[in-house]
Amino acid sequence: MIPFFAQGGPVAPLLLLLAALLIDAIIGDPRPLWRILPHPVAIIGRLIGWLDVKLNREQRSPFDRRLRGAAVALTLGASAVAAGVGVTALRNATQWGWVAEMLLIWTLVAQKSLFQHVSAVAHGLERGGLAGGRWAVSRIVGRDPQSLDEFGVARAAIESCAENFADGVVAPVFWYALFGFPGLLLYKTANTMDSMIGHLDERHRDFGLVAARLDDLLNLIPARLAGLLLIAASSFLPGGHPVMAWLVMWRDHGHHRSPNSGWPEAAMAGALDLALAGPRRYPGYAVQEAWIGKGRARATPLDIRRSLFVMVIACLLNAGLVILCLILEYLK
Repeated sequence: MIPFFAQGGPVAPLLLLLAALLIDAIIGDPRPLWRILPHPVAIIGRLIGWLDVKLNREQRSPFDRRLRGAAVALTLGASAVAAGVGVTALRNATQWGWVAEMLLIWTLVAQKSLFQHVSAVAHGLERGGLAGGRWAVSRIVGRDPQSLDEFGVARAAIESCAENFADGVVAPVFWYALFGFPGLLLYKTANTMDSMIGHLDERHRDFGLVAARLDDLLNLIPARLAGLLLIAASSFLPGGHPVMAWLVMWRDHGHHRSPNSGWPEAAMAGALDLALAGPRRYPGYAVQEAWIGKGRARATPLDIRRSLFVMVIACLLNAGLVILCLILEYLK
């Protein structure tokens, strides 16, 4: 599955991927390490922020800003691929280069950290009420937390759980399985650009257009795969609704403004019999969208925990697909 230029070294790339997923599931994000060393995504983010300040000037025309944003997206994307090829070359040229690649993969998947951040919202609502929930959810969503009531906070956490399962777990694994570390680093760069400059606000509507479209393209298959994994995982949830999850995903995925996020969010809405998305407010603008799902809009901390159960099972199924790919590689 992984192309020839990303293969080689003493350890099979898919085995490195599986090991990284296991380490991440057990340890999670090594936060003490990032006090000493910069996180790879933080490095990418600083570069994007610097380019945004330097090139995205208000006095420039929309066309000029769009052209400059396209140059940023393409240059950073090409640089990510080149850096990924360099990591692969290091793995192939040195005896222990595979350790460096495995550790880098670990830093670029987000299973346990996603669980912890979403779980913190449930804790915040239960222990700190609305204020505690708003503070916790502000760390994982871009919308205005002050516009959310308790049900809105819970819905936002569940939506983030589903969407970030696709962005932070399934997509990195998918692109590594296809193209090795160059594919993974390209995806993370595009996803970071989208989160920083791919917005609909006045400042980034033009400058971040190409970055947003690149992220949409790279999430096209992973988002749909994530939806299927969530549907399958909901079969293991007591009181889950896998059939409804499928029906809601197929019917309502287009209600989301993103061409991809609606797939995992609709699957989660159907699985939990909830109504997600709908009208919501972001800093500087609001979106008026239809609801995804026809269940309860009054989500609770218990619903957040149920979504986490589904996400954990989906992560196991995702790792199972990597194992299946390993077996198929071995049988060639």
